[in-house]
Amino acid sequence: MARKKVMILGAAGRDFHNFNMFFRDNKDYEVVTFTATQIPGIDDKRYPPELAGRLYPDGIPIRPEDDLEEFISEHGVDICVLAYSDLPYETVMHLSARVNAAGADMMMMGHKQTMLSSKKPVIAVCASRTGCGKSQTTRYIVELLRDMGKRCVAIRHPMPYGDLVKQKVQRFATYDDLDLHQCTIEEREEYEPHIDRGSVVYAGVDYEAILREAEKEADVILWDGGNNDMSFIAADLLITVVDPLRPGDEISYYPGEINVRMADVVVINKIDTAYPDDIGEVRQNVRDINPDAVIVDAASPISVPDPDAIRGKKVLVLEDGPTVTHGGMSYGAGYVAALKFGAAEIVDPHPYAVGSIIGTFEKYGHLEDILPAMGYGDEQTRDLERTINDTPCDLVLTGTPIDISRVVKVNKPILRVGYDLQVIGKPDLATQIRKLFR
Repeated sequence: MARKKVMILGAAGRDFHNFNMFFRDNKDYEVVTFTATQIPGIDDKRYPPELAGRLYPDGIPIRPEDDLEEFISEHGVDICVLAYSDLPYETVMHLSARVNAAGADMMMMGHKQTMLSSKKPVIAVCASRTGCGKSQTTRYIVELLRDMGKRCVAIRHPMPYGDLVKQKVQRFATYDDLDLHQCTIEEREEYEPHIDRGSVVYAGVDYEAILREAEKEADVILWDGGNNDMSFIAADLLITVVDPLRPGDEISYYPGEINVRMADVVVINKIDTAYPDDIGEVRQNVRDINPDAVIVDAASPISVPDPDAIRGKKVLVLEDGPTVTHGGMSYGAGYVAALKFGAAEIVDPHPYAVGSIIGTFEKYGHLEDILPAMGYGDEQTRDLERTINDTPCDLVLTGTPIDISRVVKVNKPILRVGYDLQVIGKPDLATQIRKLFR
C-alpha cells in the first residue's frame, strides 16, 4: 500500500514531538511538510535530516499555515494533524473545515500515542489557557519538593526557534547556559526563574533523549507545560491550572479542556483578583467535567521591591509576551502593579512602536496600554529595545519573569514585578504531593 501523505500543523513544539513519537520511523505514513503559525520567523525552514530519521534523508520543509490549501493540493495530502495549542473551539473547527474542504482528513492525536514514560515519579503542570499561572505553580512545587529532600529536575515544553540540531537536548543551570544556547526572550521567561532558584531545567526538540538525560540527575521529574498543551510525559500527578479571569475558557479551548478532564488536581488561580461569580462558574465547570479532581484555591499576589518608585510616575508597562498575545489577556502583573501602587499615567506604547512590534499590535488588536515583551529573534529584540527607549516615560514596569536588562539596553529605570503562588485553605498542593510519595 502507498504511504499516506501527512501534513503536521504546528508552531515549533508539539508538532515536532508528535512526529518524533509516531511518524518518524513509521513506514505507513510520509510527512510531506510541517506548517507553522503563532510564532514569527519559524516558517520557511526545514526539520533537519539529523532529527527526521532515515525515512527523510533531506529533512522536511516547514511552510506558513496561510498556504494550507495550496500545500494539500500540491502534495496530495491525505491527513492533516493538528499539533499546536491555545485555540478556541471555533478556530479549531474553521481550520478543520479548511482541511476537509481541500480534501484531507483532520487528525488530533491523543496522549496514548504521544506521551513518554519515565522511570522516575512525574508531576506535570498544565493549564486551560496560556497565562493561567503555570510558572508560579511550578516554582511552588519545586520548593515543596526541595523541602521534602527531593531533587527535582524540570522539563520545559519546547521552544526551539533556532538551530534545531543544536537544540536537540538543552540543559540550563546557569545564566551562561542561556547565552550559550542563544535563548530568545520567550525562552528566558521560562528558564530563568528556575535558574534563579538553583534548579536545573531541560528543553529542546527530542524529548525521549531529553527525558533520559534528566532522569540521570533527578529524584522527581517536573513537567513545566507551555501554553495549554498536554504533557509530553505520562504523569503520576497531573495538576491543571485554570483562570477565573477568563471564565468558560476551561471548557472551550483546545487542548486545555483535555488537561482539565485528565487532571488529578485543578488549581483555581487568581481568586484574589477575580469576581466571585466567575470563580463559581469555573469551579462548577471543573466539577461538571471532572468530578473526581481535587480543587485547590490559590492567588498570585504581586510584589515590587520599591512601591514608592511607581507612585506619581509615568510608566511603560512591559508584560509577558505569550500571555498577552495568543494567550488573549489584555493586561498582566505589570499593569496591575501600576494601578495598585499609584502610577500617575500608563503610557500607551503604540505611537512609539517600530518594526515587528507594529505588526504585533496589528495582529493582537486587544492590546492597548501595554507592551508585550516580544523577542523571538535578534531583530525583534532590537525592535523591542527601540520601542522601549523611544517611549517617553519615567519608569519601565516589567511583569515579565526575567531580568529584561540582560537582553536589551534601556535608557530609563526598570522595576520588576514579582508574583508567586499562594495556596489558600484546604485542600492544598502540599498534601496532594506528599500523597504521591507515600
